[in-house]
Amino acid sequence: MASANLIFIFTDQQRADTIHSPDVRMPHLDRLAGESCHFTDALCSQPVCTPSRATIMTGLYPHATGATMNNKRLDPQVPCLPELLPSAMRQRYTTAYMGKWHLGDEIFAQHGFDHWVSFEDHYEHGYSPGRDPQARSDYHHWLCRHGFLPQDHGKFTRDRAATLPEPYTKPRFLTGQACRFIQEHAHDPFILYLNFLEPHMPFFGPRTAEYDPDTLRLPANFDHMPGDDTPLMVRLTMQRKLRSGFEWYDLGKEAGWRQMTAAYRGLCTLIDDQLGRIYDAIEQAGIADRTILVFTSDHGEMMGSHRMMGKRVMYQESVRIPCTLRLPGQQRGCRVDGPFSLVNLVPTLLDLLGAPAPDHLHGRSLAGDLDGSESVNLDEDVLVQWNGLDEQEQAALREREYPEWELALAGSADRIVDAAHESVRTLFTPEGKRFSYSPILGDHELYDLRADPEERTNLAANLTAPARHAEIDDYLRRLRVIQQRIDDPAIVPSTLPSS
Repeated sequence: MASANLIFIFTDQQRADTIHSPDVRMPHLDRLAGESCHFTDALCSQPVCTPSRATIMTGLYPHATGATMNNKRLDPQVPCLPELLPSAMRQRYTTAYMGKWHLGDEIFAQHGFDHWVSFEDHYEHGYSPGRDPQARSDYHHWLCRHGFLPQDHGKFTRDRAATLPEPYTKPRFLTGQACRFIQEHAHDPFILYLNFLEPHMPFFGPRTAEYDPDTLRLPANFDHMPGDDTPLMVRLTMQRKLRSGFEWYDLGKEAGWRQMTAAYRGLCTLIDDQLGRIYDAIEQAGIADRTILVFTSDHGEMMGSHRMMGKRVMYQESVRIPCTLRLPGQQRGCRVDGPFSLVNLVPTLLDLLGAPAPDHLHGRSLAGDLDGSESVNLDEDVLVQWNGLDEQEQAALREREYPEWELALAGSADRIVDAAHESVRTLFTPEGKRFSYSPILGDHELYDLRADPEERTNLAANLTAPARHAEIDDYLRRLRVIQQRIDDPAIVPSTLPSS
Protein backbone atom coordinates (compact mmCIF):
# COMPACT_ATOMS: atom_id res chain seq x y z
CA MET A 1 0.00 0.00 0.00
CA ALA A 2 3.07 2.22 -0.35
CA SER A 3 1.44 4.36 -3.05
CA ALA A 4 -1.74 5.11 -1.09
CA ASN A 5 -2.80 8.72 -0.61
CA LEU A 6 -3.67 10.12 2.80
CA ILE A 7 -6.36 12.76 3.35
CA PHE A 8 -6.55 13.69 7.01
CA ILE A 9 -9.46 15.98 7.91
CA PHE A 10 -9.89 17.31 11.41
CA THR A 11 -12.09 19.90 13.00
CA ASP A 12 -11.66 21.96 16.15
CA GLN A 13 -13.79 21.36 19.24
CA GLN A 14 -16.27 18.83 17.87
CA ARG A 15 -18.19 16.53 20.20
CA ALA A 16 -18.06 12.79 19.63
CA ASP A 17 -21.84 12.53 19.71
CA THR A 18 -22.20 14.51 16.48
CA ILE A 19 -21.74 11.20 14.58
CA HIS A 20 -25.01 9.33 13.96
CA SER A 21 -26.82 11.91 16.06
CA PRO A 22 -30.57 12.50 15.81
CA ASP A 23 -29.89 16.10 16.87
CA VAL A 24 -27.20 17.16 14.38
CA ARG A 25 -27.53 16.91 10.61
CA MET A 26 -24.21 15.52 9.35
CA PRO A 27 -25.16 13.08 6.57
CA HIS A 28 -21.71 13.00 4.97
CA LEU A 29 -19.95 12.28 8.27
CA ASP A 30 -22.56 9.63 9.02
CA ARG A 31 -21.88 8.09 5.62
CA LEU A 32 -18.14 8.14 6.23
CA ALA A 33 -18.53 6.52 9.63
CA GLY A 34 -20.79 3.88 8.08
CA GLU A 35 -18.19 2.78 5.54
CA SER A 36 -15.08 3.29 7.69
CA CYS A 37 -13.40 2.01 10.82
CA HIS A 38 -15.39 4.02 13.37
CA PHE A 39 -13.68 4.46 16.74
CA THR A 40 -16.56 4.81 19.17
CA ASP A 41 -14.46 5.82 22.19
CA ALA A 42 -11.66 7.95 20.73
CA LEU A 43 -9.88 10.20 23.22
CA CYS A 44 -7.64 13.22 22.73
CA SER A 45 -4.27 13.43 24.50
CA GLN A 46 -5.14 16.69 26.28
CA PRO A 47 -8.44 18.58 25.97
CA VAL A 48 -7.15 21.84 24.53
CA CYS A 49 -6.03 22.81 21.03
CA THR A 50 -2.23 23.06 20.82
CA PRO A 51 -1.24 19.99 22.89
CA SER A 52 -3.77 17.75 21.18
CA ARG A 53 -2.97 18.78 17.63
CA ALA A 54 0.75 18.29 18.39
CA THR A 55 -0.14 14.69 19.28
CA ILE A 56 -2.16 14.31 16.07
CA MET A 57 0.81 15.43 14.00
CA THR A 58 3.65 13.66 15.87
CA GLY A 59 2.29 10.55 17.62
CA LEU A 60 3.61 11.81 20.98
CA TYR A 61 1.98 12.94 24.20
CA PRO A 62 2.17 16.69 24.93
CA HIS A 63 4.93 16.42 27.54
CA ALA A 64 7.27 15.10 24.83
CA THR A 65 6.47 17.66 22.12
CA GLY A 66 7.03 20.80 24.19
CA ALA A 67 3.50 21.89 23.26
CA THR A 68 1.99 21.42 26.71
CA MET A 69 -0.42 24.35 26.64
CA ASN A 70 -2.09 26.62 24.12
CA ASN A 71 0.05 28.89 21.95
CA LYS A 72 3.27 26.98 22.60
CA ARG A 73 5.38 26.23 19.55
CA LEU A 74 5.92 22.64 18.49
CA ASP A 75 9.63 21.93 18.87
CA PRO A 76 11.11 22.09 15.34
CA GLN A 77 13.19 19.00 16.17
CA VAL A 78 10.06 16.92 16.82
CA PRO A 79 9.07 15.39 13.47
CA CYS A 80 5.54 15.31 12.07
CA LEU A 81 4.23 12.46 9.95
CA PRO A 82 5.70 13.58 6.58
CA GLU A 83 9.12 13.88 8.22
CA LEU A 84 8.83 10.32 9.54
CA LEU A 85 8.65 8.76 6.07
CA PRO A 86 11.83 7.10 4.77
CA SER A 87 13.63 9.52 2.45
CA ALA A 88 13.07 7.49 -0.72
CA MET A 89 9.38 7.22 0.06
CA ARG A 90 9.11 10.89 1.03
CA GLN A 91 10.43 11.91 -2.39
CA ARG A 92 7.49 10.21 -4.08
CA TYR A 93 4.89 12.13 -2.08
CA THR A 94 3.57 15.64 -2.46
CA THR A 95 2.51 16.94 0.94
CA ALA A 96 0.17 19.76 1.92
CA TYR A 97 -1.17 21.30 5.11
CA MET A 98 -4.23 23.55 4.95
CA GLY A 99 -6.07 25.43 7.69
CA LYS A 100 -5.46 26.07 11.34
CA TRP A 101 -2.03 25.00 12.63
CA HIS A 102 -1.73 26.56 16.12
CA LEU A 103 1.74 25.10 16.67
CA GLY A 104 3.86 28.18 15.96
CA ASP A 105 4.78 30.10 12.77
CA GLU A 106 1.14 29.81 11.79
CA ILE A 107 1.22 30.92 8.16
CA PHE A 108 4.63 29.56 7.13
CA ALA A 109 5.31 26.13 5.57
CA GLN A 110 7.17 23.79 7.94
CA HIS A 111 7.54 20.24 9.28
CA GLY A 112 7.85 18.47 5.94
CA PHE A 113 4.91 20.02 4.09
CA ASP A 114 5.53 21.18 0.50
CA HIS A 115 2.33 23.24 0.22
CA TRP A 116 0.85 25.43 2.94
CA VAL A 117 -2.54 27.15 2.92
CA SER A 118 -3.21 29.37 5.94
CA PHE A 119 -6.28 31.25 7.17
CA GLU A 120 -5.41 32.76 10.58
CA ASP A 121 -4.05 36.31 10.89
CA HIS A 122 -3.73 36.64 14.67
CA TYR A 123 -0.89 34.32 15.74
CA GLU A 124 2.04 36.62 14.94
CA HIS A 125 3.08 36.54 18.60
CA GLY A 126 4.08 32.92 17.96
CA TYR A 127 6.32 33.62 14.96
CA SER A 128 9.97 32.65 15.20
CA PRO A 129 12.68 35.35 15.05
CA GLY A 130 13.07 36.56 11.49
CA ARG A 131 9.46 35.91 10.51
CA ASP A 132 7.59 38.95 9.21
CA PRO A 133 4.87 39.87 11.76
CA GLN A 134 3.10 41.88 9.05
CA ALA A 135 2.71 38.86 6.77
CA ARG A 136 -0.88 37.76 6.27
CA SER A 137 -2.61 34.46 5.61
CA ASP A 138 -3.64 33.05 2.25
CA TYR A 139 -7.27 33.52 3.25
CA HIS A 140 -6.60 37.20 3.97
CA HIS A 141 -5.21 37.75 0.48
CA TRP A 142 -8.05 35.73 -1.08
CA LEU A 143 -10.65 37.90 0.65
CA CYS A 144 -8.88 41.05 -0.51
CA ARG A 145 -8.95 39.78 -4.10
CA HIS A 146 -12.72 39.36 -3.72
CA GLY A 147 -13.18 42.96 -2.62
CA PHE A 148 -13.27 42.61 1.19
CA LEU A 149 -11.22 44.95 3.35
CA PRO A 150 -9.62 44.08 6.70
CA GLN A 151 -10.76 46.30 9.54
CA ASP A 152 -8.91 45.26 12.70
CA HIS A 153 -5.30 46.44 12.51
CA GLY A 154 -5.09 45.17 8.97
CA LYS A 155 -6.45 41.72 9.84
CA PHE A 156 -9.55 39.67 9.26
CA THR A 157 -10.59 38.54 12.73
CA ARG A 158 -12.41 35.30 13.41
CA ASP A 159 -15.56 37.21 14.24
CA ARG A 160 -15.40 39.15 10.98
CA ALA A 161 -14.83 36.03 8.91
CA ALA A 162 -17.81 34.31 10.56
CA THR A 163 -20.15 37.13 9.46
CA LEU A 164 -19.25 36.90 5.76
CA PRO A 165 -21.59 35.30 3.22
CA GLU A 166 -21.11 31.54 3.15
CA PRO A 167 -19.15 31.41 -0.16
CA TYR A 168 -16.48 33.57 1.51
CA THR A 169 -16.20 31.80 4.84
CA LYS A 170 -13.11 29.90 5.94
CA PRO A 171 -14.69 26.46 5.41
CA ARG A 172 -15.62 27.24 1.80
CA PHE A 173 -12.20 28.77 1.08
CA LEU A 174 -10.37 25.84 2.62
CA THR A 175 -12.45 23.19 0.86
CA GLY A 176 -11.94 24.91 -2.48
CA GLN A 177 -8.18 24.79 -1.97
CA ALA A 178 -8.32 21.14 -0.92
CA CYS A 179 -10.47 20.05 -3.87
CA ARG A 180 -8.12 21.82 -6.28
CA PHE A 181 -5.14 20.07 -4.70
CA ILE A 182 -6.84 16.67 -4.99
CA GLN A 183 -7.63 17.25 -8.67
CA GLU A 184 -4.11 18.44 -9.49
CA HIS A 185 -2.43 15.50 -7.77
CA ALA A 186 -4.85 12.72 -8.65
CA HIS A 187 -2.14 10.79 -10.51
CA ASP A 188 0.63 11.14 -7.94
CA PRO A 189 0.73 9.97 -4.31
CA PHE A 190 -0.01 12.77 -1.87
CA ILE A 191 -0.58 13.51 1.78
CA LEU A 192 -3.11 16.23 2.59
CA TYR A 193 -3.91 17.50 6.10
CA LEU A 194 -6.98 19.71 6.28
CA ASN A 195 -7.97 21.43 9.53
CA PHE A 196 -11.18 23.43 9.89
CA LEU A 197 -11.63 25.94 12.71
CA GLU A 198 -15.33 25.18 13.08
CA PRO A 199 -17.26 24.26 15.19
CA HIS A 200 -14.87 26.12 17.52
CA MET A 201 -16.07 29.53 18.66
CA PRO A 202 -17.11 32.13 17.55
CA PHE A 203 -20.44 30.37 17.87
CA PHE A 204 -22.19 32.00 14.94
CA GLY A 205 -22.02 31.87 11.17
CA PRO A 206 -24.10 31.49 8.02
CA ARG A 207 -25.96 28.45 9.42
CA THR A 208 -26.87 29.95 12.80
CA ALA A 209 -30.59 29.87 11.98
CA GLU A 210 -30.58 26.28 10.69
CA TYR A 211 -31.62 24.81 14.06
CA ASP A 212 -34.55 25.98 16.14
CA PRO A 213 -33.34 26.83 19.67
CA ASP A 214 -36.82 26.33 21.13
CA THR A 215 -37.22 22.73 20.00
CA LEU A 216 -33.70 21.29 20.13
CA ARG A 217 -32.76 18.77 22.82
CA LEU A 218 -30.18 19.83 25.36
CA PRO A 219 -27.68 17.26 26.71
CA ALA A 220 -29.14 14.74 29.13
CA ASN A 221 -26.84 16.01 31.89
CA PHE A 222 -27.63 19.69 31.30
CA ASP A 223 -29.43 19.67 34.64
CA HIS A 224 -26.38 18.37 36.53
CA MET A 225 -24.25 21.21 37.84
CA PRO A 226 -20.86 20.26 39.34
CA GLY A 227 -20.96 20.32 43.14
CA ASP A 228 -18.55 19.97 46.04
CA ASP A 229 -17.43 16.52 44.89
CA THR A 230 -15.98 17.87 41.63
CA PRO A 231 -12.61 19.62 41.12
CA LEU A 232 -12.40 23.26 42.08
CA MET A 233 -11.31 24.32 38.58
CA VAL A 234 -14.39 22.64 37.12
CA ARG A 235 -16.66 24.56 39.47
CA LEU A 236 -14.85 27.85 38.80
CA THR A 237 -15.09 27.31 35.05
CA MET A 238 -18.81 26.61 35.28
CA GLN A 239 -19.51 29.62 37.48
CA ARG A 240 -17.60 32.04 35.25
CA LYS A 241 -19.77 31.22 32.24
CA LEU A 242 -23.00 31.20 34.22
CA ARG A 243 -22.21 34.65 35.57
CA SER A 244 -20.57 36.32 32.56
CA GLY A 245 -22.11 34.43 29.65
CA PHE A 246 -20.24 33.97 26.39
CA GLU A 247 -20.28 36.20 23.33
CA TRP A 248 -23.88 37.53 23.51
CA TYR A 249 -25.37 34.35 24.96
CA ASP A 250 -26.83 34.71 28.46
CA LEU A 251 -25.80 31.40 30.01
CA GLY A 252 -27.59 32.18 33.23
CA LYS A 253 -30.77 31.27 31.37
CA GLU A 254 -31.72 28.11 29.49
CA ALA A 255 -32.65 30.20 26.45
CA GLY A 256 -29.04 31.34 26.13
CA TRP A 257 -27.80 27.76 26.12
CA ARG A 258 -30.37 26.83 23.51
CA GLN A 259 -29.33 29.69 21.24
CA MET A 260 -25.64 28.85 21.53
CA THR A 261 -26.26 25.14 21.00
CA ALA A 262 -28.28 25.85 17.86
CA ALA A 263 -25.42 27.96 16.48
CA TYR A 264 -22.86 25.26 17.34
CA ARG A 265 -24.88 22.62 15.52
CA GLY A 266 -25.15 24.94 12.53
CA LEU A 267 -21.36 25.10 12.40
CA CYS A 268 -21.21 21.29 12.48
CA THR A 269 -23.58 21.08 9.51
CA LEU A 270 -21.57 23.72 7.64
CA ILE A 271 -18.46 21.53 8.02
CA ASP A 272 -20.39 18.44 6.96
CA ASP A 273 -21.27 20.10 3.68
CA GLN A 274 -17.56 20.65 3.06
CA LEU A 275 -16.92 16.98 3.75
CA GLY A 276 -19.45 16.21 1.02
CA ARG A 277 -17.52 18.40 -1.43
CA ILE A 278 -14.31 16.57 -0.58
CA TYR A 279 -16.08 13.24 -1.08
CA ASP A 280 -17.12 14.42 -4.53
CA ALA A 281 -13.57 15.52 -5.37
CA ILE A 282 -12.18 12.11 -4.36
CA GLU A 283 -14.74 10.28 -6.47
CA GLN A 284 -14.30 12.57 -9.47
CA ALA A 285 -10.54 12.06 -9.29
CA GLY A 286 -11.07 8.29 -9.19
CA ILE A 287 -8.77 7.77 -6.21
CA ALA A 288 -11.12 6.33 -3.56
CA ASP A 289 -9.61 2.86 -3.95
CA ARG A 290 -6.11 4.13 -3.13
CA THR A 291 -6.81 6.80 -0.54
CA ILE A 292 -6.83 6.60 3.25
CA LEU A 293 -9.42 9.06 4.58
CA VAL A 294 -9.38 10.13 8.24
CA PHE A 295 -11.85 12.37 10.06
CA THR A 296 -11.42 13.44 13.68
CA SER A 297 -11.19 16.50 15.94
CA ASP A 298 -8.60 17.82 18.37
CA HIS A 299 -10.90 17.77 21.40
CA GLY A 300 -14.55 17.93 22.33
CA GLU A 301 -16.91 20.63 23.61
CA MET A 302 -19.10 20.62 26.73
CA MET A 303 -21.88 22.68 25.05
CA GLY A 304 -24.32 22.51 27.96
CA SER A 305 -23.27 19.23 29.55
CA HIS A 306 -23.05 19.88 33.32
CA ARG A 307 -24.11 23.44 32.45
CA MET A 308 -20.61 24.07 31.03
CA MET A 309 -19.10 25.13 27.70
CA GLY A 310 -15.62 24.76 26.23
CA LYS A 311 -13.10 22.05 26.96
CA ARG A 312 -10.19 21.82 29.50
CA VAL A 313 -11.97 19.40 31.81
CA MET A 314 -11.90 15.62 31.92
CA TYR A 315 -15.61 15.05 31.37
CA GLN A 316 -16.26 12.81 28.38
CA GLU A 317 -17.84 15.59 26.35
CA SER A 318 -14.55 17.50 26.54
CA VAL A 319 -12.17 14.57 25.97
CA ARG A 320 -13.98 12.31 23.48
CA ILE A 321 -13.94 13.14 19.78
CA PRO A 322 -15.33 11.73 16.54
CA CYS A 323 -12.81 9.49 14.79
CA THR A 324 -13.19 7.48 11.61
CA LEU A 325 -10.58 5.92 9.31
CA ARG A 326 -11.55 4.67 5.87
CA LEU A 327 -9.12 2.25 4.27
CA PRO A 328 -8.51 2.39 0.52
CA GLY A 329 -11.55 0.97 -1.23
CA GLN A 330 -13.36 0.24 2.04
CA GLN A 331 -17.15 0.17 1.72
CA ARG A 332 -18.27 -1.86 4.72
CA GLY A 333 -18.10 -0.23 8.14
CA CYS A 334 -16.12 -1.58 11.07
CA ARG A 335 -17.02 -0.61 14.64
CA VAL A 336 -13.98 -0.24 16.90
CA ASP A 337 -15.00 -0.24 20.57
CA GLY A 338 -12.90 0.46 23.63
CA PRO A 339 -10.64 3.38 24.58
CA PHE A 340 -8.55 4.62 21.65
CA SER A 341 -6.00 7.42 21.96
CA LEU A 342 -5.22 9.78 19.10
CA VAL A 343 -1.58 9.07 19.91
CA ASN A 344 -2.10 5.84 17.92
CA LEU A 345 -2.97 7.59 14.67
CA VAL A 346 0.56 8.39 13.45
CA PRO A 347 1.93 4.83 13.85
CA THR A 348 -1.26 3.40 12.35
CA LEU A 349 -1.08 5.67 9.32
CA LEU A 350 2.62 5.05 8.79
CA ASP A 351 1.88 1.33 8.82
CA LEU A 352 -0.95 1.72 6.31
CA LEU A 353 1.31 3.80 4.05
CA GLY A 354 3.95 1.08 4.16
CA ALA A 355 6.45 2.99 6.29
CA PRO A 356 8.08 1.74 9.50
CA ALA A 357 7.05 3.49 12.71
CA PRO A 358 10.02 4.88 14.70
CA ASP A 359 10.58 3.45 18.16
CA HIS A 360 10.17 6.82 19.87
CA LEU A 361 6.44 7.05 19.11
CA HIS A 362 4.14 6.68 22.12
CA GLY A 363 1.28 4.94 20.36
CA ARG A 364 1.03 1.68 18.47
CA SER A 365 -0.25 0.74 15.04
CA LEU A 366 -3.73 -0.71 14.86
CA ALA A 367 -3.44 -1.45 11.14
CA GLY A 368 -3.34 -5.18 11.84
CA ASP A 369 -6.57 -4.96 13.83
CA LEU A 370 -8.42 -3.25 10.98
CA ASP A 371 -8.65 -6.39 8.90
CA GLY A 372 -12.15 -6.05 7.49
CA SER A 373 -13.96 -7.40 10.54
CA GLU A 374 -17.31 -5.84 11.34
CA SER A 375 -16.24 -5.15 14.92
CA VAL A 376 -13.00 -4.80 16.86
CA ASN A 377 -12.65 -4.55 20.63
CA LEU A 378 -9.71 -2.67 22.12
CA ASP A 379 -8.59 -3.76 25.57
CA GLU A 380 -6.06 -1.15 26.66
CA ASP A 381 -5.89 1.64 29.21
CA VAL A 382 -5.63 5.15 27.77
CA LEU A 383 -3.93 8.15 29.38
CA VAL A 384 -5.21 11.72 28.99
CA GLN A 385 -3.03 14.56 30.27
CA TRP A 386 -3.57 18.05 31.58
CA ASN A 387 -0.41 20.17 31.80
CA GLY A 388 -1.53 23.54 33.13
CA LEU A 389 -2.75 26.85 31.82
CA ASP A 390 -2.10 28.65 28.60
CA GLU A 391 -0.01 31.82 28.60
CA GLN A 392 -2.95 34.23 28.62
CA GLU A 393 -4.45 32.53 31.64
CA GLN A 394 -1.11 32.53 33.45
CA ALA A 395 -0.86 36.28 32.90
CA ALA A 396 -4.36 36.74 34.30
CA LEU A 397 -3.46 34.70 37.36
CA ARG A 398 -0.37 36.81 37.98
CA GLU A 399 -2.64 39.82 38.30
CA ARG A 400 -4.32 37.95 41.18
CA GLU A 401 -7.58 39.78 40.63
CA TYR A 402 -10.49 37.53 41.57
CA PRO A 403 -14.16 38.34 42.07
CA GLU A 404 -15.53 37.85 45.55
CA TRP A 405 -17.63 34.90 44.44
CA GLU A 406 -14.53 33.19 43.06
CA LEU A 407 -12.61 33.68 46.29
CA ALA A 408 -15.57 32.44 48.28
CA LEU A 409 -15.82 29.32 46.17
CA ALA A 410 -12.08 28.61 46.35
CA GLY A 411 -11.42 29.69 49.91
CA SER A 412 -8.35 31.73 48.89
CA ALA A 413 -6.51 33.15 45.89
CA ASP A 414 -3.70 30.65 46.45
CA ARG A 415 -6.15 27.79 46.09
CA ILE A 416 -7.26 29.14 42.71
CA VAL A 417 -3.64 29.29 41.55
CA ASP A 418 -3.00 25.75 42.80
CA ALA A 419 -6.06 24.42 41.00
CA ALA A 420 -5.06 26.15 37.78
CA HIS A 421 -1.56 24.68 37.82
CA GLU A 422 -2.56 21.08 38.48
CA SER A 423 -0.91 18.53 36.19
CA VAL A 424 -3.80 16.09 36.14
CA ARG A 425 -3.40 12.56 34.82
CA THR A 426 -6.53 10.67 33.77
CA LEU A 427 -7.00 6.99 33.04
CA PHE A 428 -9.78 5.62 30.81
CA THR A 429 -10.09 1.87 31.19
CA PRO A 430 -11.61 -0.83 28.95
CA GLU A 431 -13.85 -1.71 31.93
CA GLY A 432 -15.53 1.66 31.49
CA LYS A 433 -13.97 3.63 34.35
CA ARG A 434 -12.56 7.15 34.30
CA PHE A 435 -10.09 8.03 37.06
CA SER A 436 -8.40 11.45 37.34
CA TYR A 437 -5.51 12.05 39.75
CA SER A 438 -5.21 15.56 41.22
CA PRO A 439 -1.71 16.07 42.68
CA ILE A 440 -2.08 19.42 44.45
CA LEU A 441 -5.62 19.75 45.76
CA GLY A 442 -6.59 16.09 45.90
CA ASP A 443 -9.60 16.75 43.64
CA HIS A 444 -9.59 13.15 42.41
CA GLU A 445 -12.40 11.83 40.23
CA LEU A 446 -13.69 8.33 39.62
CA TYR A 447 -16.70 7.60 37.42
CA ASP A 448 -18.24 4.33 36.33
CA LEU A 449 -19.08 5.29 32.75
CA ARG A 450 -21.23 2.24 32.14
CA ALA A 451 -23.46 2.68 35.16
CA ASP A 452 -23.18 6.48 35.13
CA PRO A 453 -22.53 7.61 31.52
CA GLU A 454 -23.53 11.18 32.36
CA GLU A 455 -20.83 11.41 35.05
CA ARG A 456 -23.09 12.56 37.84
CA THR A 457 -21.60 10.65 40.80
CA ASN A 458 -17.91 11.02 41.67
CA LEU A 459 -17.02 7.77 43.41
CA ALA A 460 -13.66 9.18 44.55
CA ALA A 461 -15.38 11.67 46.82
CA ASN A 462 -15.54 9.04 49.57
CA LEU A 463 -12.42 6.96 50.11
CA THR A 464 -13.38 5.50 53.46
CA ALA A 465 -14.33 2.13 51.98
CA PRO A 466 -11.23 -0.11 51.79
CA ALA A 467 -12.40 -1.67 48.53
CA ARG A 468 -12.71 1.77 46.90
CA HIS A 469 -9.26 2.76 48.12
CA ALA A 470 -7.77 -0.47 46.73
CA GLU A 471 -9.49 0.15 43.40
CA ILE A 472 -7.99 3.63 43.12
CA ASP A 473 -4.54 2.33 44.05
CA ASP A 474 -4.86 -0.07 41.13
CA TYR A 475 -5.67 2.81 38.78
CA LEU A 476 -2.63 4.71 40.10
CA ARG A 477 -0.49 1.66 39.35
CA ARG A 478 -1.88 1.46 35.83
CA LEU A 479 -1.22 5.16 35.28
CA ARG A 480 2.38 4.68 36.37
CA VAL A 481 2.81 1.79 33.93
CA ILE A 482 1.85 4.06 31.02
CA GLN A 483 3.98 6.91 32.38
CA GLN A 484 7.03 4.69 32.55
CA ARG A 485 6.57 3.58 28.97
CA ILE A 486 6.30 7.15 27.62
CA ASP A 487 8.68 8.88 30.08
CA ASP A 488 5.94 11.10 31.49
CA PRO A 489 7.57 13.15 34.30
CA ALA A 490 4.36 14.02 36.18
CA ILE A 491 4.45 12.57 39.69
CA VAL A 492 1.80 9.94 40.41
CA PRO A 493 2.07 8.09 43.73
CA SER A 494 1.68 4.37 44.21
CA THR A 495 -1.13 4.88 46.73
CA LEU A 496 -3.40 7.62 48.04
CA PRO A 497 -3.20 8.56 51.69
CA SER A 498 -6.07 7.19 53.76
CA SER A 499 -8.93 9.60 54.35
